Amino acid sequence: MVFGRGQVELKTREQVLVMRRAGLVVADIHVAVRESARPGMTTADLDGVARGVIEAAGATSNFLGYHGFPATICTSVNDEVIHGIPGPRVLRAGDVVSVDAGAVVDGWHGDAATTFVLGAHGALAPGAPEADPADDALVRATEAAMWAGIAALAQRGRLNDVGRAVEMALEVAGSAAGRTFGIVEEYVGHGIGTAMHQEPDVHNYATARRGPALKTGMCLAIEPMVTRGSGATRELADGWTVVTTDGSRSAHWEHSVAILDEGITVLTAPDAGAARLGELGVDVVRLD
Repeated sequence: MVFGRGQVELKTREQVLVMRRAGLVVADIHVAVRESARPGMTTADLDGVARGVIEAAGATSNFLGYHGFPATICTSVNDEVIHGIPGPRVLRAGDVVSVDAGAVVDGWHGDAATTFVLGAHGALAPGAPEADPADDALVRATEAAMWAGIAALAQRGRLNDVGRAVEMALEVAGSAAGRTFGIVEEYVGHGIGTAMHQEPDVHNYATARRGPALKTGMCLAIEPMVTRGSGATRELADGWTVVTTDGSRSAHWEHSVAILDEGITVLTAPDAGAARLGELGVDVVRLD
């Protein structure tokens, strides 16, 4: 079912349950890539790990072949914001690594992104002393902003409430860390369902337009992209990789979320978002 001029697709509960299956495949990709990542590996190696997870689950990649994209996941390192193509690039300790992944199960899509700082022996936990404090602050602030945006969905207001919550969370995090974070404005979150990218666009900043009312059946990908610099970007000659124009490092976090009659559920989080949203006073709907 669709509504409004933007043709927003509303899902039934049964359809959301299938999207949950796709979302859990994406969650498994993130776990596998994070646990496998080591200095000396290439981004193509990480792509191979993700491909193995998808194949073992009997799912398909929604990235591979998408408008000609040549890989299973996007791997964006340091000043690369999004859409980095896995290849021969060798990972090094101290790199900021963003992994955007998706999967399709029975025609329904899941999509999520995660960012970590790579240490000498693998991905570092938040707050690890080995990480550059500025990089650690960037990664944590971006993740917190994503969760703030997701929590805004539970209020059943307007879509712009998400962008306002993301922006405010970054301002708070920047003030606490004594830093200023840049929000990438050219790229946004989106609806998700029978296609990976659907209406409506989900901005990561407050806009003058309130946007559509948040309704049961909406499934949205909330995905702030944040930098240590200005937030301005440019696309490389490969036609995919987006980098910061000032060379500043960036982070990218994303989850796919469903709005149900009784609340929200994070389709791409193993715990449905219970831990992080619980800290924000939001109860989640558990589908499994």
